Amino acid sequence: MTFGQNDSMSVPPDRVTTRRKLLSRAALAGASLVLPFGQASGQTTRSSLNDGAVLAGSLSSSPEARLIAVYRAIAAGDRHALPLAAALVRDVPGFQLGQLVYGDLLMAQSGTLPSFATVKDGPPAVREQLQKLRAEATRRLGSLREMPPPGTVPEQVLELARNVRHVVVVDASHSRVYVFEQKSSGLQLVRSFYASIGRAGFDKEVEGDLRTPLGIYHITSRLDDQQVEELYGIGALPLNYPNEHDRRMGRTGSGIWLHGVPRVSYARSPYATEGCVALANDDMAYLMEVLQTRRTPVVVANEVNWVRPADQAAERRSFETLLTKWQEARARGDARTLLALQTADFNARVDNPLRKASLDAEPLGASGELDPQADWRQVSVFRWKRGAEVTIVNYTVVSTKPSRSADRRQYWAREQGRWRLFFDGAV
Repeated sequence: MTFGQNDSMSVPPDRVTTRRKLLSRAALAGASLVLPFGQASGQTTRSSLNDGAVLAGSLSSSPEARLIAVYRAIAAGDRHALPLAAALVRDVPGFQLGQLVYGDLLMAQSGTLPSFATVKDGPPAVREQLQKLRAEATRRLGSLREMPPPGTVPEQVLELARNVRHVVVVDASHSRVYVFEQKSSGLQLVRSFYASIGRAGFDKEVEGDLRTPLGIYHITSRLDDQQVEELYGIGALPLNYPNEHDRRMGRTGSGIWLHGVPRVSYARSPYATEGCVALANDDMAYLMEVLQTRRTPVVVANEVNWVRPADQAAERRSFETLLTKWQEARARGDARTLLALQTADFNARVDNPLRKASLDAEPLGASGELDPQADWRQVSVFRWKRGAEVTIVNYTVVSTKPSRSADRRQYWAREQGRWRLFFDGAV
């Protein structure tokens, strides 16, 4: 039998009522038991644990989903809150927030629960840790209210090639990672995870500022646990920060990863990394298994605007027209039109290692010259609208004589109301 269950079930009815009051008091007073829904009334949000399991964690049996089940039991005054919490800390001993909830419940049972939310005379390190755990609790529970409406996608995704299986979205201000899978009906949300970002927040500008960058990135490689330090848990997925837009804006730094956490821990506080995005090792294991290197886009936004794909139709058609114009001008060797569609600094950053790679990977015709007739395939289009407006185009260019293909990427900037191409190179 689960620890605590015997004792709870043997308490006389009058004491059960008292215990429920104590549980409700825990929900109100404990730093770990801050509930954004219902308090002791049992009121719930529009997302239930069962129908929102994929939204509250990786699976209904995930530690996060189990923690939320404990919170719901507390809000309802349910005596099963304690055994649920006991089972959680038994199975996931490194889950500090779970440990705190369990400890609060034990103290609630004895009537000795202090008001951690207002404690002022404890050691500074303890107060700081409680504050971090309270912030983590708020972020995890907030995910139940902040899930993307059904049928919506991040506004940054205009078009997705069929060979791209997933899109990852990091909502930095809410400590949340969403994983979308491309299905026959379009993008569908399949997983959602709590995550930690940079200690100084987000919107990285310079190396060492401890901020997580905002933008549209791609996974460049996969590093397993033999290739990373224990700080990064079971592995990492590096991102292409700084991308071409970042370079153009003068942003510096490197080594921005999606990665795990030390094995002694289950999670880190919302702001705890040096600029990376850190997830629980179980969640990271899933990402490392399913995500493609080089193709998987990772949108990192301060807040995500969710839209219906149909609402983007006009914007998508407008940019498709522009791309067609560029392709046709290139095919007929129309240098005047191409120059009019490019910025003055097109491919100008000579220190960019992608520049040489771009030239080396360019499909050639039979004469050995650049093949203007090469076919475009597997086109993805992403739009970034924070500050400068930028469009990123991923595509595969194929030359048939001789047969050769290369994955390439373009960056377009909207300047004075018109789109201009400032980079076109190999991935």
